[in-house]
Formats: sequence, structure tokens, C-alpha cells
Amino acid sequence: MRQYLDLTRHVLVHGQRKENRTGIDTLSTFNYNYEVDLRDGFPLLTTKEISWKNILIENLWFLSGSNDISLLRKHNCKFWDPWADSDGFVPSAYGNFWRSFPSANGNGRQSNDQIAWVLEGIRNNPMSRRHVVSAWYPSNAQNSDLPPCHAFWALNVQMTEAGEPILCLHLTQRSADVALGVPYNIAGYSFILELFSHLTGIKAGIFAHTLIDAHIYTSKPDGSDAKYDHLPGLKLQLEREPRKLPRLTIDPSIRSLKDIESRLDADLDEIFGSFRLEGYDPHEAINFRVAV
Repeated sequence: MRQYLDLTRHVLVHGQRKENRTGIDTLSTFNYNYEVDLRDGFPLLTTKEISWKNILIENLWFLSGSNDISLLRKHNCKFWDPWADSDGFVPSAYGNFWRSFPSANGNGRQSNDQIAWVLEGIRNNPMSRRHVVSAWYPSNAQNSDLPPCHAFWALNVQMTEAGEPILCLHLTQRSADVALGVPYNIAGYSFILELFSHLTGIKAGIFAHTLIDAHIYTSKPDGSDAKYDHLPGLKLQLEREPRKLPRLTIDPSIRSLKDIESRLDADLDEIFGSFRLEGYDPHEAINFRVAV
């Protein structure tokens, strides 16, 4: 996917060394934007192998609204383990705020299911500019060990030159790890766009991405922290030719959020059968170490 390779080149050329909370230096840039057209295929990176299982299970977990990582553990997805407490809960889990955002209601309090509201909004008023989902809840984020990186997204219906409506998604990401996080963010939110397209009957169009702080982790000038240096792996990807993108097909029996929730107890083969990725032929995997 050339948009990702262009992002990588941009940060390598223009990034400035910057310290951060992890203690591992980054090359950092500000305000990078790009678009991916899902009509060209599903944007799962091909210049290195990405785990479709991890992307699929993580986003089903988000959509469930749970902050308990038991679903991830069931399918051996370990990437949220460092952020979970001793009971297996992630206090700042994205889906928890997507499905149960705290809100005031007179003298009492209630939770707001943003996913259900947006889905209903697209069905009833597709041209609205208010199909917005926020994971950034200040009272949580200001005190969290890991506040949401991909903090805000919006769905928007546009018309093509041929007069056909297409459903688009824009993601605003405050912090973007180019080597590790961004490939998963692209595929994860493209999956959500494809899913909302499937549930509303409006063809999936553009995934747009704004990266406020796009960065690459690197060793220090004296060569220390070399095990966290992502530059060699990214430069290797720049030497590889992108391959044809796969296609995603969603089971027609999935018609509602409840149908998605029913898949949460299924085994992995059934989940893969409900969300079928075909034609994925990536280059071999490249391992990057995460800076926690």
C-alpha cells in the first residue's frame, strides 16, 4: 500500500528527534494526512505480514463495548496485556466509551451508545455531518496510563461523480506509531467502515487518516536502545514492492449489532467465516519491539 510507504518516507526524511513518555527516542512529524480508497481492495499492509486475526478480534472487542480482555485472551491476542490491570480490565478501552460514553441527564447520569446512535443516524439521515464517535473522555484520558491514541472518528456519506453514495470514514489520531500501530489502525478502521457499509447498504468509499504526531521509534544517538530501533525494518519495507490488496466479504446474515455480538462466543473458524478475507499475499513478517 503506497500511502503507507509514503508516510514512512515522509517521517524518515522530515522527522525530528523527540523525547516522549516511554524513554525511547522517536523521529516525530506533525499533521500528516492521507486517504485510502476501499474500492481498490481492503488495505491490509502487504510489505510485511499483518495478523488478520488480531485486527478482527480486537475490533470485535471494541465493538462489544467491553473493557475486559477475556475475548482477546481466548484467541491468544496479547497486545493489550501490558495495559490491563490484575483482573484483566483496561480502564481506557476504546469500545467501552464507544458503547457507554458517560453523559449527564438532568440530575442523574446515563451512558451513551455512540455506535448504535451513529448506525441509526446513517440509516435514517445519511447526509448528516454528525455521525461522530469519540473515545476521548477527559476524566479518564487525563489520568490514564494510555489514553486513546485514535481518539475521534466520523462517518460521512459523499456522492461520486456518477451520483452514487459512498460511505467514508475519517480518523483523527493524536499519536501514531508508524511501524507497529498505523498498519493496524488502517486495517481496523477500514474494517469498521466495511462493517457499517454492510449494515447500512451504502458502498464503502474513502478511509481518511489524520496523524497529529506520526513517529518512528529509534535508538539514541549513542546507539543505545537499539532493540527498539524501528528504522531498519521500515527501510526494508521500502525496498519491497506492494502486492495486490485482498478483499473482505461479510456474511449476509450479519444485519445488526446484535448479530455481531453473537459472534463473540464463536470459535475462530466461525469468526473467520463471518468476515472472510481473500487474496492476502504479503511479504514475510518483520518484528518490531513495542515501547511501553
